[in-house]
Amino acid sequence: MKRLLVTLAALGLIAGCSAGKDAVVQGSSFTFVSPGGQVDITYDVAQRQTAPVLSGDDLMNEGKQLSLADFPGKVVVLNLWGQWCGPCRTEAPEMESLAKQAPGAQVVGIDVRDPARDVAQDFVRDRKLTYPSIYDPDGRVLLKLSGYPRNIIPSTIVLDKQHRVAAVFLRQVLAQDLLPVTQRLAAEQA
Repeated sequence: MKRLLVTLAALGLIAGCSAGKDAVVQGSSFTFVSPGGQVDITYDVAQRQTAPVLSGDDLMNEGKQLSLADFPGKVVVLNLWGQWCGPCRTEAPEMESLAKQAPGAQVVGIDVRDPARDVAQDFVRDRKLTYPSIYDPDGRVLLKLSGYPRNIIPSTIVLDKQHRVAAVFLRQVLAQDLLPVTQRLAAEQA
């Protein structure tokens, strides 16, 4: 009897994971998978998946929403940061440098796990950052990035002009790391 119950439970698990008529089709929306633990990942055009439309409160303009949809047809560099993060303090001026050097790209920050908005705003003002950031203290915006490791801060996602994921950097980056990527993507035909 015990063996029969174990067998039935195993069959139920197998059937539950199979792709029958009720299976949800993933489509072409982005689901992150780190191949072999790589920290720099690039996707060929044929492999690129559309990023979800991320939006949330504008960090510097309370009551205003900021969305990736605000930048149609532009390469977008999404940088995940927090003022509490030591490497982010070094990386922020690099992002500002990239924002000034890459006219075909838009840098957008996502400020994560900063419960005090005013402290994050001071971080932006003190470093004279001009690119916008989404304020995401509880990580709800990041939940839309299926499978993305929310605990790796800083990290950067580069979207092509169709807002498909073209590159992911699961580490601190320099402007010189991102500039060739953004230039190549800006030059791509739509």
